[in-house]
Amino acid sequence: MKDKIRIASGQGFWGDRFDAPIDQVRKGPIDFLVMDYLAEVTMSIMQKQKNRDPNKGYARDFIPLMKEIIPDIVEKNIRVITNAGGVNPFACRDAIFGVARKIGIKELKVGVVFGDDILDKIDDFLEQGVNLENMESGETLHKIRKCVYSANVYFGARQIVQALEEGAQIIVTGRVTDTGLTLAPMVHEFGWKWDDYDKLAAGIIAGHIIECGAQVSGGNFQAGWKEVPDLAHVGFPIIEAHPDGEFVVTKHRNTGGMVDLRTVKEQLLYELGDPTEYITPDVVADFTSIHLKQESENRVIVSGIKGKAETELYKVSISYSDGWTCIAQLTYAWPEAVEKAKLADQIIRERIEYLGLKFEEVHTEFLGVDACHGPLSHPIEDPNEVVLQ
Repeated sequence: MKDKIRIASGQGFWGDRFDAPIDQVRKGPIDFLVMDYLAEVTMSIMQKQKNRDPNKGYARDFIPLMKEIIPDIVEKNIRVITNAGGVNPFACRDAIFGVARKIGIKELKVGVVFGDDILDKIDDFLEQGVNLENMESGETLHKIRKCVYSANVYFGARQIVQALEEGAQIIVTGRVTDTGLTLAPMVHEFGWKWDDYDKLAAGIIAGHIIECGAQVSGGNFQAGWKEVPDLAHVGFPIIEAHPDGEFVVTKHRNTGGMVDLRTVKEQLLYELGDPTEYITPDVVADFTSIHLKQESENRVIVSGIKGKAETELYKVSISYSDGWTCIAQLTYAWPEAVEKAKLADQIIRERIEYLGLKFEEVHTEFLGVDACHGPLSHPIEDPNEVVLQ
């Protein structure tokens, strides 16, 4: 068993910096490169692409990236774990093999995690009494069944661990939790059991900290954003994990950005509901048990994490077609820019009613006045310009 592994974040979303994973494999030692491409809306976009072309439906920018770094990962024995497979992980795998052959690399083992796509199985589930209730409204899927566009189960780390145990150097998945990408190499390397809940929770929280790429290394730092050095070349985060579940959040030394107690705390709060029950397919983590310590510059120790058994159910991400959204903008200049924009809003609403147009919702924002904070916005003097949206 190793006494430490280094897990580097290479992408935080589909379309993130192309050079970030290149820097991660070339600017310092790492053992694993994990890359997260999938937001909920991403699945519907990829499904639309696959419907148009059966060879698409994955993050296509992942392929030129692999062409660039496959020689590095083969030479340095770095293993890559990514959910870039989207709704078509096998097509993504084939594209990886294609670029590997072009650059003369023949001995490359690629693992595929699949089975999350249940679009063709929805009716079977409904017939068996699995109603797939909406987590917020409690409504069953029957109401929107005819409009469903994509449906994917959130898998965790288990299937990735299996692929690692079978020797895959690159692992491509469909809809796997962001945190599972980071947990999997810890379970594999340290031999953790699936009932080592505290250790599993530590892996999940490590994944949560680096899942958004450079957010934790200063890229999304509200408390001290002016202090962050060299954001144009911000370094993506790295987890130094240990067998006991303790880990360090850091980055390569010769990169921009910063990692300190404040940046880590802010990222811990990202998309957080009940902090005592952060639910994943692998474990339920307790964020209130976390202890943080600044070890040195750009190195934060995370320890003390507690967890408990996972729930009995998987979450499913379902997108469905629900009509159209129309967005329009008009810009008004000083003087009395706000008053002009409000009058235009009134005119447009009156015209909609006069023409008999029916919308489920009409929403107005005044960009530059209250679009972000609404009624909590501070009053301002007559601005130079306002955009009615």
